[in-house]
Amino acid sequence: MAFPIPDHLPRQLDVSSTVLSKFDSATLQSLNSSFASSCRADLDESIRLTKTKLHDRIRADSSNFHRQLSSAKSLKERLDTLSGHVQAQSVALSDSKACSGLVPVLLEALEAHQLLAQESLNANVLSDSLSHLSECRAQLDALQKLVDAGDLPPASIACHALKSLLISVPGPLKDASVVSEMQSRLRVLANRVEELLSDAYTKSVVVNASEVIIKPLVLVPRSLKPLPLSSVLSSISSASLASHLSTLRRDILTHYIECSFDQPTSLTVSTMKDTSGALMHVLGRFPASPNTTDTGSPLVNVSTALDFLHEQLFPILPLTHKHSFPRSLSKPISAAVLARLLIPGLPSQLEALPAFLKVANKAVDLEDKYIVGMLDTSSECEIKAWVNNVCAHYERQRRSHILDSARKLIIQSTSSEPTFHAQLFLSQETPDIAGLAPANEGDAWGLDDDGQSLEAGSSKSSAEPEEDNVWGFDDGLEEEIETQQADPAEVVEEDPGDAWGWNDEEPAPEELVQAEDTWDDPWGEEPTLSEVTPSANSAPATQKVSTSKQSSVNDGRPTNGTSRHPKSRPITEPYLVSNLAKSIIRTVEDALHEGKGLSSSGIFPSSPTSTITPGTLIMQSGALVLDLYRAVYPVVAAARLVRPGDVMQFSNNCFWLAEEVGRLVTYERGVLVVKNKLEECKSVLQVLADSWYQDGIGRQRTALCDILASAKGFTDTSDQDRYDDCEMAISRVVREIRSVANAWKPILPKSKYYTAVGAIVEISLQRILENILAIPDIPEVESHKLSELCRILAALEGLFVEDFSESSFVVSYVPSWLKFSYLSELLEASMADLTYLFEDGALVDFEVDELVKFVRALFADTPLRTKTLEKIMGGHPVR
Repeated sequence: MAFPIPDHLPRQLDVSSTVLSKFDSATLQSLNSSFASSCRADLDESIRLTKTKLHDRIRADSSNFHRQLSSAKSLKERLDTLSGHVQAQSVALSDSKACSGLVPVLLEALEAHQLLAQESLNANVLSDSLSHLSECRAQLDALQKLVDAGDLPPASIACHALKSLLISVPGPLKDASVVSEMQSRLRVLANRVEELLSDAYTKSVVVNASEVIIKPLVLVPRSLKPLPLSSVLSSISSASLASHLSTLRRDILTHYIECSFDQPTSLTVSTMKDTSGALMHVLGRFPASPNTTDTGSPLVNVSTALDFLHEQLFPILPLTHKHSFPRSLSKPISAAVLARLLIPGLPSQLEALPAFLKVANKAVDLEDKYIVGMLDTSSECEIKAWVNNVCAHYERQRRSHILDSARKLIIQSTSSEPTFHAQLFLSQETPDIAGLAPANEGDAWGLDDDGQSLEAGSSKSSAEPEEDNVWGFDDGLEEEIETQQADPAEVVEEDPGDAWGWNDEEPAPEELVQAEDTWDDPWGEEPTLSEVTPSANSAPATQKVSTSKQSSVNDGRPTNGTSRHPKSRPITEPYLVSNLAKSIIRTVEDALHEGKGLSSSGIFPSSPTSTITPGTLIMQSGALVLDLYRAVYPVVAAARLVRPGDVMQFSNNCFWLAEEVGRLVTYERGVLVVKNKLEECKSVLQVLADSWYQDGIGRQRTALCDILASAKGFTDTSDQDRYDDCEMAISRVVREIRSVANAWKPILPKSKYYTAVGAIVEISLQRILENILAIPDIPEVESHKLSELCRILAALEGLFVEDFSESSFVVSYVPSWLKFSYLSELLEASMADLTYLFEDGALVDFEVDELVKFVRALFADTPLRTKTLEKIMGGHPVR
């Protein structure tokens, strides 16, 4: 194929191309004879020119042309001669017709040689096969004679040899029927030998629940002499021997090792003869007396069994199992000693530890002599490691027992929880509250339903009241009881139902004077709580009191506006605590005492490698009991902790536990190792007590806000239906507050009770104040209606009265009380009354903006209202 000339290069046109181009451009009219003649003339002229060029070229180099021409002729002559010789040679080599060709003769000779070689090879293979078959037949006959004669060890060796011969048969014999027959016969004989050897083993080594028999010699059928057990073990197949030894190990461990730990057992070793006169060694097992108290006897039985096996069995084992079989016993025996003797036998009392340690030391000796020395030199010494750490194991077991007992106690106690009264010691010196002193503290709280006095710290439902004083709740109460008994003439029979003012109808003034006071202070005379500066966790700060609301001195008895000289003596308040908390703290104390007893006993001396001292884990379990109580009780008592009283009861329990833990940290000796943990538990319990206390208040605040939300801002009260809805909402709030206060009163101490009740009353008043003050326009009819609604809440003041002959201290715990009281008066007051109260400073609890907005909502736009608003916007009068 010619190389195509690129388009950009000039093309050299030859004559044929030119002639063809002319034909291409010719038309039908121009294509005539003249056109053909011109084209032919062009072609002839081109041929002539080409010939001329060739002749000119030859004449230019004539000598070279003649030389090349002669060379070409000579080359052609020699090629013809060579072709003739090749043809003749080919005929000489491959002429098969005349049988004179070299190649046919050679091929014929090679075929003859191949046939001769194949015949020779066939003869050799046949000879080798017959020779191999003859040897196999001879060994098979010899094996049959050994089996018939009962000579099993050589028969076993012959089986292996014959098997090797049959495996290595020449290739032509692999599929021969004679070899298959020999293999079948060998398989039968080998199975027979294996069966006889297994039977000989089972006769020589007998293990059952009562005895282990080992016979050094065993007689097999057709055998002229007994076979040694060692030869039987070495002749039996590896798989069969492994199976027998596995069964032997299982039976020995079950009947003679583990059984020795499970029941009283006695092992004996003896040598005797059977009925045929053969010698046998026997390890006998007999039940021991159930009264046997020697806990070390199982270890003796283990030693006896291992000595028997070491003397009678281990030396005759074949090399393949001589070390592996004893080593396979070491782990199970160590595990049996730990799991069946030491761990279950670990005592739960400190007094039983010395005897147990003797048994543990015997177990360590057994491990050193037998498990490490006899069975397995590479043992990890598990028994020794466990015994070296037996102190920690004992303490962990005791800790688990203590925690499990505490868990059961917590779960069982949630169904019914007896209670007792503890005392809250106030940290500040508080003046006495004026009032009547009851005969005892229980009566002051209305807790003495049966009329019998309850001493401080006693439980009204506990069966052991004499133990309550153990906790130090009666300290310092003699002086208070004497003070209470100094003026018995003032003691008044009390009516718990009326004293709280929770009756449906508000009592008349004369009934208030005659009503008994369930809040008579059992600690003597103290000032009203409105004059006491409450602590952070007991009561809010006293709010400013208007001079128009302050009380004066009546009949020589001081009221809210007066003060007394404080007495420097402890102030206590009773509160209810569940007996479960007492049981928990007793468990903690018992754990601390047990840990200190273990540490001082010297049974477990401190080791240089030990990281903790004896008794530490047990003492730490005391703190874990407290953690367990905090974690488990809120879960198991979740159904009860939705009630207001139970929430505060749990708060009291946590608070009392925190106080008791603080006492343990302060007064208990030897608890330095767990002091930090106990202090942490105290802190967590205090936080838990406060959080549940605040949560109980928060739940009631939310419930009251939801009730007041149904009043829809106290608007449109002129409509009777709207007024009824608002009245129902406020009545529900009053009932809810009284119900919650009734649930909290017998549980909480006074200070916390008033704080909690004051908080829920305060949120109710604040919400009502916000709604009423937010009304933009209050007509006269609605103002009277709103005033009536506000006066319904005045009944809650009875919750903050301890002596009905005195004024209440509601303003100490409900900061918005005075503001709310004036709100009900302002709703029905005239402009002059409002101006008077403002100038007198009685409205200091209201913000100026609130008063301005309130005045605009109540009164029409008049010059008098404008003047009053200007006076109010000038700010409260300075006193």
